[in-house]
Amino acid sequence: MKQKAFIFDLDGVIVDTAKYHYVAWKKIANRLGIDFTHEHNELLKGVSRGRSLDIILGLGQVEASQAEKDAWLAEKNDDYMNSVANMAADEILDGVMPVLEWLKANNQGIALGSASKNARPILERVGIIHYFDVIVDGNDVANAKPDPEVFVRAAQLLGKPAEDSIVFEDSIAGIQAANIAHMTSVGIGDANTLHEAKHNFNSFAEINIHFLETLVNS
Repeated sequence: MKQKAFIFDLDGVIVDTAKYHYVAWKKIANRLGIDFTHEHNELLKGVSRGRSLDIILGLGQVEASQAEKDAWLAEKNDDYMNSVANMAADEILDGVMPVLEWLKANNQGIALGSASKNARPILERVGIIHYFDVIVDGNDVANAKPDPEVFVRAAQLLGKPAEDSIVFEDSIAGIQAANIAHMTSVGIGDANTLHEAKHNFNSFAEINIHFLETLVNS
């Protein structure tokens, strides 16, 4: 069997932390008089923390100094980390574990490629950090998706070229990043939103062994 690089986003792919991000951002937005909705939260998928704040401020046409932004970013991260502190294995999304277990059993390269700066503690809390040969997160890269830097670096660390790399993503920015890097993109979520992905599934629960074997042998 060939060896490929399988690169996973974190939020919305392995665990659903979007709800925690939403609550933390909404607290700040409400204080600034910004009506921040779940639909607005979709705009932040795959986006860095700093860029997310800029998007929210733009929604309310709020001007702020860098010092104010830094304080809000720190507050948001503190609130978010308090929320995820009690995460456990039951928050891993359906179907993820069988995929990770099959990849590990078949000696495939497994990497995390996430904009989150909290990826490592989250993987530790849900008990799956040992599945990952490589972790590249927001602390390791300068450019946010759709720039492909996070995926390119993950593939390089796994020692695999782009054509042998498969990316699992739930955001359009992440799918675009994988495509720009000439990697195989697999969208996890709404196919209409993720229409640029080469393959689409509503969740990992729809992914079977035959599909994984096809990815490895293609």
